[in-house]
Amino acid sequence: VSWKELMQPKSGANGTTVTEFILLGLVETPELWPVVFVLFLFAYLITVGGNLSILAAVLVEPKLHTPMYFFLGNLSVLDVGCITVTVPSMLARLLFHKRTVSYGACLSQLFFFHLLVGVDCFLLTAMAYDRFLAICRPLTYSTRMSQTVQRTLVVVSWACAFTNALTHTVAISTLNFCGPNVINHFYCDLPQLFQLSCSSTRFNELLLFAVGFIMAGSPMALIVTSYVHVAAAVLRIRSAEGRKKAFSTCGSHLTVVAIFYGSGIFNYMRLGSTKLSDKDKAVGIFNTVVNPMLNPLIYSLRNPDVQAALWKVLMGRRSMA
Repeated sequence: VSWKELMQPKSGANGTTVTEFILLGLVETPELWPVVFVLFLFAYLITVGGNLSILAAVLVEPKLHTPMYFFLGNLSVLDVGCITVTVPSMLARLLFHKRTVSYGACLSQLFFFHLLVGVDCFLLTAMAYDRFLAICRPLTYSTRMSQTVQRTLVVVSWACAFTNALTHTVAISTLNFCGPNVINHFYCDLPQLFQLSCSSTRFNELLLFAVGFIMAGSPMALIVTSYVHVAAAVLRIRSAEGRKKAFSTCGSHLTVVAIFYGSGIFNYMRLGSTKLSDKDKAVGIFNTVVNPMLNPLIYSLRNPDVQAALWKVLMGRRSMA
């Protein structure tokens, strides 16, 4: 039986309820599964290692005990969480040649993925606000970005993201799934589940657009506003060295923002416009693997303070060994 035949609704299937889904994964050719397994295991280990190194550097280096690096440490924890929600389960399916995932596990993965990505949205906004205060309001920076403010921003980020993830998970649990149950992806996400539902998804899609505007539109507007002010302030700096230093700290953050929001908008803001295809798998890889893997690299490449702290962490480990 081909996968295309499985995708067709079965006659008389309306009376049945799907209890599990079949995830096709990245490639359908079994000969390629070992290659995919090795590549993604390597990517997972690199991502976890890179992000935990950044977190260790932020914790051990007093020079990095600043608001910007407090948020960066939180971002590293989120990146580890984000890749852990999707990749290990995919690796397990490849290893055991099992393609099925239970309905409950599918919805759990959806919830945790949207929770972590939602916190990411708000944390990137908090980091932009931090850059704005540091460059445009340096005299009041220490009071406006106190430890209490930092912690409040993180707690509010988690609370909003939790509400968003719970809303989508509850909304999707109201849909009926009566076959087909084949998801042409390597993890459970909203667009793929919408396509499989045998009840109307109009409300869910409208909800995704509305909440997406709050979750992504508002943070993006705040980030753009912050950086317009930052750019104007930096251009007023007389020394070329001062300008370069200010832009280098902002450049890393802007790169991460562009990749994160670019892939997110492509994935969720074009529902109903085109049939879901292999392009969605590529965007899925960006959302779950490439973004978390690139973040430590982007933040450490152009930052001598982070590089020095990372070196200290690595040398410390060696000397302990």
